[in-house]
Amino acid sequence: MTFDLMLLPGAFTICRLDADAQIPGWANGEFVSITRTPEELSIVCRQDDVPDDAQSERGWRCLRIVGKLEFSLVGVIATLTKVLADAGISVFLMSTYDTDYFLVRELDVDRTVETMVEAGHSVQNQ
Repeated sequence: MTFDLMLLPGAFTICRLDADAQIPGWANGEFVSITRTPEELSIVCRQDDVPDDAQSERGWRCLRIVGKLEFSLVGVIATLTKVLADAGISVFLMSTYDTDYFLVRELDVDRTVETMVEAGHSVQNQ
């Protein structure tokens, strides 16, 4: 199983807020992922939008699987993350109704692209 991947432009940040926090105004833009659990509110968004005092991990790049994925597909994430794990590349995952996204550290983005292409996937810049 191989996939077409799209590398989104710019750097992203993974933020942690208190579980009862309101969604801040800076959590906006073309790509934002917001997840609330009883323990935390996690927000992934463009790095430039996040205030310096936010609890965050900065310096991530985002790739998405191009197109819509059928819910019946098995092993999508495993296919991609195994290749990256074997290369020693850390991944942060997010899914939507249509497709999957994953973040890799900005320092690893070139190696990620090379690794994915070597595994038979295609990677384009948005």
